[in-house]
Amino acid sequence: MNKQQLFENIQRKKSFLCVGLDTDIQKIPQHLLSDEDPIFAFNKAIIDATADLCVAYKPNAAFYESIGIKGIAALEKTIAYIRENYPDQFIILDAKRGDIGNTSEMYAQSAFEHLQASAVTVAPYMGEDSVKPFLTYEGKWVIVLALTSNKGSHDFQLMEDVNGERLFEKVLKTTQNWATEDQLMFVVGATQGKMFTDIRKLAPNHFLLVPGVGAQGGSLQDVAEYGMNRTCGLLVNSSRQIIFASKGENFAEAAKAEAWKVQQEMEVLLKEKGLL
Repeated sequence: MNKQQLFENIQRKKSFLCVGLDTDIQKIPQHLLSDEDPIFAFNKAIIDATADLCVAYKPNAAFYESIGIKGIAALEKTIAYIRENYPDQFIILDAKRGDIGNTSEMYAQSAFEHLQASAVTVAPYMGEDSVKPFLTYEGKWVIVLALTSNKGSHDFQLMEDVNGERLFEKVLKTTQNWATEDQLMFVVGATQGKMFTDIRKLAPNHFLLVPGVGAQGGSLQDVAEYGMNRTCGLLVNSSRQIIFASKGENFAEAAKAEAWKVQQEMEVLLKEKGLL
């Protein structure tokens, strides 16, 4: 899926919602635990309930890897299910990979050849040779961590050099030399608010993956006001607020209701920007 196709899907669904599949086996409804594969059963129900309201899904690899082979198998089945049944969905493997040489090549092979994700999140701290192997896959996306939503983001990302350039700005400038805006996105946390203005000065046309709306307290209106561009340019992720809206047997219906609320707000914001 290229950038134009992604934008067309946003227009068609009137949504730039990405549903985060941070599926914690400790938090899924108890009645699913008797299922042969409770994580996949949970994910399948969430996906079926929300697919018409979002344009992307973002399984977080840690939640699957943490329980070993059964979790990894559930991740494989989840991505395969989305690909087969909802081929218009953009699938982001949230793995935050960041290594060099053959190791990075193997991470890229895992994400794009084995799991068949559309995109993978990558930490750029080790430099160009840690990111380049992911960029060799035609039609796949690399999403570089730029300015994240966590409290600790201020420890390094806002550090200034002798010229007053902040580290996240250096990341934005440098990585754009490695790939085009049709293959490169950036992670920018919703909690950064007006900092999106600074981001857009350096990356006016790139898509941004925006976590931190909902449970982490980021404002969707602020994100749209300061971060939206002429092709929307945003994939706003919501995880816990949607997928864990209920722990009862109605968990999928509750997730759909929460996703619908977000989609309705997004539709208004897209219309205000003249994109619908």
